[in-house]
Amino acid sequence: MTQRALSLLLLTMAFALPGCNLVTERTPVTLYELPAQALDPAPVQSTQSRATLRLAMPHASGLLDGSRILVVPEPNQPRAYEGARWADDMPHLIRNRLLDAFLDDGRITNLVHAESMVSADLELLSDLRSFHSEYRNDLPEATLRLDARLIDTRSQRLVATQRFVQRQNAKSEAIPDVVDAFGMAADRLARELVDWTATQMAHR
Repeated sequence: MTQRALSLLLLTMAFALPGCNLVTERTPVTLYELPAQALDPAPVQSTQSRATLRLAMPHASGLLDGSRILVVPEPNQPRAYEGARWADDMPHLIRNRLLDAFLDDGRITNLVHAESMVSADLELLSDLRSFHSEYRNDLPEATLRLDARLIDTRSQRLVATQRFVQRQNAKSEAIPDVVDAFGMAADRLARELVDWTATQMAHR
């Protein structure tokens, strides 16, 4: 038997042995939805806007454009929780949360999303700037920051702009508790953004 044939035989026997596998085992991943509580509808006497609003997908870049659940244990050192991911990427999570919030509120009845071919009078653009937890007093704190811009689609004029920031302490370092904190922060951010948008549109 030649040296090459012997080497091939030994290599084949090694892979046939129990426990030998070229594919390394991956850490199981748990998917999490963004928790949400329905917003209370606006009071009956609230003014409803007849204008059509297009809700654009929030713009995000880098790690914020993915589905990893982010944590910043040390300043300027973002990381991802091991074995846990969002069920969708973060821009979609925020867009869907805001869409539900507008529908719950009811003041803006003519609402379309970015993929719709329906024309709109105004468009709500936004930049997702923060969607991570960071440690304060030895516990994670969910931090959300969204920069919003309301645009007149006909003139492309900037109608209004506003930054929304929400923080929520988690009950513990456990990932489910951190996810719950993200949900509470997102609920408050959605409430503020809907109120701001409805007010801007009512004054037009």
